Amino acid sequence: MTRALKPAIALAGAGILALSLAACSTPAADASGSSDSSGFAVDSNTLVFGVVPDSVDTETNYQPLMDYIALETGKTVEYHESTDYAALIEAAIAGKVDVASFSGFTYVTATNNGAELTPISSIVTSEGQEPGYYSQAIVPADSDISSIEEFAGKKVCFVDPSSTSGYLFPSYNLLEAGIDPETDVTPVMAGKHDVSVQKVGEGVECEAGFAEDSEVEKSDKVKVIAETMVPGAPIVESDALPDDLKQQLRDILSEVTIDDIVAAGVEGADSDGFRSVFFETKPVDDQYYDTVRDICEATNATQCQS
Repeated sequence: MTRALKPAIALAGAGILALSLAACSTPAADASGSSDSSGFAVDSNTLVFGVVPDSVDTETNYQPLMDYIALETGKTVEYHESTDYAALIEAAIAGKVDVASFSGFTYVTATNNGAELTPISSIVTSEGQEPGYYSQAIVPADSDISSIEEFAGKKVCFVDPSSTSGYLFPSYNLLEAGIDPETDVTPVMAGKHDVSVQKVGEGVECEAGFAEDSEVEKSDKVKVIAETMVPGAPIVESDALPDDLKQQLRDILSEVTIDDIVAAGVEGADSDGFRSVFFETKPVDDQYYDTVRDICEATNATQCQS
């Protein structure tokens, strides 16, 4: 479902994030492309893999991909899960991650505030799928609410002020429905997509909410009343890495299938758990995230501004 854009108001939590980003600075890149430690978050033998902390299963979901990167590059891949979305953005700006799986919104926010990153690809979860997923508006399974317009006056679960499908797109959809996401609802920041689903399903802290489709489909306690397609989350690399390594990462991550990872001998890749979250990657570039920038402009989201 796509929606026409129109001007609106700033989003909740933006000021706090903007202040935290202002305190961060971008590290100098290794212009020579040499393989010494100056271009790395830790050292030339280590790649720090950052992720958006969006569910309790995040590390498990990414472990086979990290193992594959380690196998192909010969480097130790160190998992870095930030406490929240803003912390991952700050880590990227400070040069503390080498490779990362961002959301579209965190990528745009990070690069707008000085992070030197290049998108490589986006994960798709089933054959024939294109990058992208759904931000879903949800209510308890037995709720009488049937439209976003009825969220007015309700306790509404969001994921995080920097979440693409859990805040930015939902806020735009609320604004389009004539609902101010700051004043016309009582916002509750759940922190993770699965927690947002859980709280909405319980119907106590949240009478309605938003989360990404992959977490919503796991629950029979909620029902979907609306959804919006969101650009696929990017796998990114740091521009500070040596040129030969950046090219190698693009070669191995732009179009890799689960069969490729299994064939490489990665333990754990041939499992129901990994197959449920990974089928292959498809290339994306910076322009692909212009839709996120359009939504940023339409909502006047301070998170998007440098």
